[in-house]
Amino acid sequence: MSQIWNEPWFGLALTIAIGLPVLLVILTEVLASLVRRGHPAAKPVRLLRNLVLPVGALFALLSLASNTTGVELTWVRVVATLFGFLVILLLLSSVNVVLFGNPKEGSWRERLPSIFIDLARLGLILVGLALLFSWVWDADIGGLITALGVTSIVVGLALQNAVGSVISGLLLLFEQPFKIGDWLDTGKVQGRVVEVNWRAVHIDTGNGIQIVPNASLADSSFTNLSQAPGAFRATATVKFSTDDPPHEVLDLMHHVASGLPNLKRGESIEASYAGNASFSISIPVAGPSEAPNATALFLAWLWYAARRSGLALDGDATDPIQTPERLDAAIDTLTQVLRLKSDDYDWLAPLCRLEQYGHGEVLHVSNTVPDAFRFILDGKVRLSVPTEWGDVSYLALGDNEFFGLMALSREVDRGSAIADGTTTVLRISTSAVDRLISSNPALARSIGTVVDARTQSAREAVAALGIDVQAEG
Repeated sequence: MSQIWNEPWFGLALTIAIGLPVLLVILTEVLASLVRRGHPAAKPVRLLRNLVLPVGALFALLSLASNTTGVELTWVRVVATLFGFLVILLLLSSVNVVLFGNPKEGSWRERLPSIFIDLARLGLILVGLALLFSWVWDADIGGLITALGVTSIVVGLALQNAVGSVISGLLLLFEQPFKIGDWLDTGKVQGRVVEVNWRAVHIDTGNGIQIVPNASLADSSFTNLSQAPGAFRATATVKFSTDDPPHEVLDLMHHVASGLPNLKRGESIEASYAGNASFSISIPVAGPSEAPNATALFLAWLWYAARRSGLALDGDATDPIQTPERLDAAIDTLTQVLRLKSDDYDWLAPLCRLEQYGHGEVLHVSNTVPDAFRFILDGKVRLSVPTEWGDVSYLALGDNEFFGLMALSREVDRGSAIADGTTTVLRISTSAVDRLISSNPALARSIGTVVDARTQSAREAVAALGIDVQAEG
């Protein structure tokens, strides 16, 4: 009787008995490390540990038990088929990790559409299964491949137009001339890309979702507005009167555009005169989504600014609030609020002017000397101070309150004043304020008290930010 260790199967069985547990322990530690790091290789390692190695060991033991290295027995063939299929899955998963696990941004691996990967994976699975069945079950796959080849040719000829459109779309996806969030102009539709799949691009036009087939984009030209060199620009064309000096109009347009909240800082505003009282402006904004709002707000603010400047936007120079009756009523209210003596203030009217501002317009730019006192007749004004975290609002003014008080001392006001809603104010020139103070000295002390109180309010508003500011009303 021969010794057991002399049997031809003993070495392989001992290797499986000792090596399999050791490999499983090692792979368990490797898997835990990969999972902690979120590495994509964790998936093939888990498949190797949980299925491939145990099923491979079972196949080897069954082959030994059947006293053959082949796969003649049906139940051994079943296990061999399962083992072969798992090996195919392991190879596909490993290739996927190597090629597409951590693709660099902008590389072909990152741009490759997932449908291409799925189709390639399906093809490799079919080839692998064909080879597997040929090896395990001695299947004749030559006839099957021939039949499939002939069938694919017939189907391809019948569906060449449809398949061609799909392929065109897939090639467009591979090139990736745009991505989710980009703004496209196809000539027929303009909007933001919200979804891209293998068949079509979904574009949000603002009035619904437009479905554009990929093949249509591939066969025609389109513009990616989000990849324009430099800042995206909102444009507007306006007309004034031929009596308005062009340079005054250009300065006014530039001034209005420079105060827009969606203006992209660091880029230049371009305004030009086209003749025949026609003017155009190009405003840099953050992106296409900001352009409609920037244009609409610019046109609204230009309406108010043109009337304050006495320029005739659209050939109309009339200002609905500039009437003698309104001005007299505003001056009467001013004298009552200031508790001035009932003297004759007819001299005050020529030194005052009614002004109206649109919501969000800047009435005073920070870190400049106020050009006049302003008395709020209707609406609200928000006072803010600039900080490294942005503007911080510290006070809201309403009817019968003043701002621009630093005009009295001709000092820089570090804060800003912004209209909160449509606001009407009475502009009082500094010469008029000087004359009022000369006849009413107590008025200067009252103004100083208000300036000190507002400076304290500004400091308290930003105290939590740890910034020392100096802002006046």
